[in-house]
Amino acid sequence: MKAIVCERYGPPEVLELREIPKPVPRANQILIRIRATTVTAGDWRVRSLTFPPGFALIGRLMLGVTRPRQPILGTEFAGEIESVGPDVTRFRAGDHVYGFAGARMGCYAGYRVMHQDGCVAVKPPNLSFEEAAALSFGGTTALDFFRRGTLRPGERVLVNGASGGVGTAAVQLAKHAGAHVTGVCSTANVGLVRSLGADEVVDYTKEDFTSSGVGYDVIVDTAGTAPFARSRASLADDGRLLLVLGGLRDMMQAPLVSLISRTRIVAGPAAERPEDVRLLGQLAAEGRYRPVIDRRYPFEQMVEAHRYVDQGHKKGNVVVTV
Repeated sequence: MKAIVCERYGPPEVLELREIPKPVPRANQILIRIRATTVTAGDWRVRSLTFPPGFALIGRLMLGVTRPRQPILGTEFAGEIESVGPDVTRFRAGDHVYGFAGARMGCYAGYRVMHQDGCVAVKPPNLSFEEAAALSFGGTTALDFFRRGTLRPGERVLVNGASGGVGTAAVQLAKHAGAHVTGVCSTANVGLVRSLGADEVVDYTKEDFTSSGVGYDVIVDTAGTAPFARSRASLADDGRLLLVLGGLRDMMQAPLVSLISRTRIVAGPAAERPEDVRLLGQLAAEGRYRPVIDRRYPFEQMVEAHRYVDQGHKKGNVVVTV
């Protein structure tokens, strides 16, 4: 089968199209013919070995010191089940599915096996393969941070980086949870963020949300530009700062902040839960959540897709059709 292989860290050109053996499902696994995958911030970070301040050494130890331990990137997928193992009861051949491989990656390929109880679900009929492939990365990240941050109906939420993959998901899911949502983005993306349901939009090229005097119950930083030192004055007395993208310094001071004040810093990797993946599909089927797709590329243009994501200005998700 075809696969995009990354055997060294570096620019997009390190990605190579190769032929590798097709996987065989075990007794409790399903074999999925992948129709679409995505280029997420996670894929970019692994390929380029780019991490927030303080995480360079930790990143190498986790991913591979001299080269990626997992040479096939890609965290999200959508496709069709080609075959199932003898112990599989939840799926059957021919089912259209989507899912999230998460840190195990491996979706830049023609096929991937998944455990039947893993982060995989039947595709909502109202979504294309391309849309379904983009459901999980941003959505599961937002759901996990909102859960850890105990988001409650009626609270004021600010999403910094509201036009990105996680940001567009966070705006929609916060609105679904009953929050009053303010999105922070550039001028070009104000209309997009409003269309997702944001009650207010702050154009960061014209206004600094920290200077407005408005207090927020929850601030979600998906861009890495709103650390605690900058956001603290904009947090309510019992406010929570959700650092989707944060440096080691903020993570280290999180326990102290909680000890000396009612404010909390929530940071660290998002958990991967099958129930979250299924919930996103349910919300999409009901028309309450829909992934934003910026660009689509064919599989053979994976390098070009990564080049675009490297620019740091994608709106929502970049999808690759396989």
